[in-house]
Amino acid sequence: MNLARNCLLVVGVLACSAYGANPISGEGPDFPAFDAASAANVNEGTLRFLEAPPRKAVHHHHNDVVITDQSLDDGWTRLHQCHENLDQVSALEIVFNPDRIRNLQVESFHGVQRAWVEGASVQLRQVGPGARVCLKAEGRALRDNGDGTFSLASGPFMRKFLDGYYPMRVSMTVRVLTSQIRFLQIDPPPQKGFRVTERPGEVSFDTWFEGRLTTEIRFVTQDGFPRW
Repeated sequence: MNLARNCLLVVGVLACSAYGANPISGEGPDFPAFDAASAANVNEGTLRFLEAPPRKAVHHHHNDVVITDQSLDDGWTRLHQCHENLDQVSALEIVFNPDRIRNLQVESFHGVQRAWVEGASVQLRQVGPGARVCLKAEGRALRDNGDGTFSLASGPFMRKFLDGYYPMRVSMTVRVLTSQIRFLQIDPPPQKGFRVTERPGEVSFDTWFEGRLTTEIRFVTQDGFPRW
């Protein structure tokens, strides 16, 4: 089972992430971050973690996921999702897989003239500089692997313009509100540019990167080890 994902497609700029299915489309002329000179050196898709943040603010996508006892039975998790520093466009939609999202709501927005839920999507109009939108929902994201482990897979995350990939920041915090499982491992593993933090009942990562990023956070039941 592949985790549903969402993508922001704004006049050729593609930013993909977890918890949606169909490309997000937008219309607008204002993309100051992209120019002919920088395009000559653009990443063509190879994942590269950035040890230092870009000088200019880039699209930041954050997911806050909550796993409960019920999540282990049906796969549904609580989701809080925010997008910051969105590209300036006149129209943008965030589209989710209707089979993997429910109770979708716009929690807050800033630098956006209008924002509303339409079916399994969030519609934005007149996205200005420094725009931010936060959503909340339930996402069917957790998979029982049948070997004593559970997986929370996300991605691909990417910010694409034409044939090139540009810097993007992605962070995720997973809170485990059940005593039945514990964190086991994450892929990709911690490294420069991909910071992983583990606390009791919580695991998170924070990364700046170029290219295409997919992640998998794996948990194991408390009463044993995975049956590999």
